[in-house]
Amino acid sequence: MPSKIIIRQKRTDDNDAVAVLIRDSLNVWYKKNRGFDAVVPSVEAATIYSRVYDALDPECCLVAEDVESGRLAGSCFYHPRPTHVSLGLMTVAPDYFGQSVSSKLLGAIVEIAKGRNQTLRLVSSAMNLDSFSLYNRAGFIPTAMYQDMQIKVPAEGFELSTPAGATLRDALESDVPAIVELERRLCGIDRAKDFKFFIENAQGIWGTSLLVDDANGAIRGVMCSVRDPGCNMVGPGVAIDEESAIALIARELNRYAGEWSPIVLVPTKAPTLRLQMYAFGGRNTETHVAQALGDATPNEGIVVPTFMPETA
Repeated sequence: MPSKIIIRQKRTDDNDAVAVLIRDSLNVWYKKNRGFDAVVPSVEAATIYSRVYDALDPECCLVAEDVESGRLAGSCFYHPRPTHVSLGLMTVAPDYFGQSVSSKLLGAIVEIAKGRNQTLRLVSSAMNLDSFSLYNRAGFIPTAMYQDMQIKVPAEGFELSTPAGATLRDALESDVPAIVELERRLCGIDRAKDFKFFIENAQGIWGTSLLVDDANGAIRGVMCSVRDPGCNMVGPGVAIDEESAIALIARELNRYAGEWSPIVLVPTKAPTLRLQMYAFGGRNTETHVAQALGDATPNEGIVVPTFMPETA
C-alpha cells in the first residue's frame, strides 16, 4: 500500500537525513543502471547540497515526508531568480521508488514557478528515462543537449591558448554587472547572486575566470568551477564563441591539476569545443538535456551548465 506523503519545506534539522537520502538515491540508481560503485562516495560528500544551497538559497528545498514513519521519502532543491526558477537536484529514497514521490515534489515546485509567473528550467539526465518522462509528461520542452565529459587533469595542467586580443584573469566582484549583461544577452537569464557568491568564495571551493577583450574591456566569457569532495565540475559559464569557451574551460581545469578529474557538460552543438575536450583526454560518461516549462530564450554562443549549483 502506498505511503501517505506530505510535501513541506526542509528544516535545518533535516540536513543529515537529506544527505543520506541523496547518497542512497544516486548510488542505488547508478549502480543498478550504470554499474557505478558509488557516484556519491559518502554522506559527508552529499552534504555539499545543503551546505551550498542553505547559504545561496535558504528555505528553497522541499522534502517529501512519510506521515506514518516520519522518514524523508524524497527531496528537491529549487532556485528562484529574477528571470526564472531553476529546479535543482531531486532525489527519492530507494524504498519509495515507484510511489509518485517525484511527481508530488515536481508539482509543488511547478506551482511555485507559476505563482511567480516564471519559466521553470532544469538540466536532467537523458539516460534516466523515468526522469525524462516525468518532466516530459509535465510539459517540459527540451532546449539543448549536453555530453558529460570527465577529464583527468595532468600535474602540469593544460597549456592555455588565449584568443588574440583578449586576456584571461580571475573575476572580481566589480565584474558582476557585466557578467550578468553577457548572460542575459546570450541566454536570457539573470544570476547575479550566483556570480557574486562564486567570486566572494566564502566557502573556499569556487573558481571564476573571465576572458576580457583588450581593446574595449568587454567580457567575452565567464567560467566557474567547484572543487569539493561532493562535486568537482567546471561550470556554470557562458562564452561568445567556442574559442573563448575553450580558453576559459582550460583555465578552470587547471585548478584541478594533478588532483581531480572534473566533469564538464559540453554542448553537443559545439564541435570544436567537443574535439578539444577529447584532445584533453575527456571521456563521455553521460548525456543531459536542458528543459523548460514556459518560455525559454534560445541560447546563443556557448553555455556550460553544472550540477553545483543548478541555477541555469
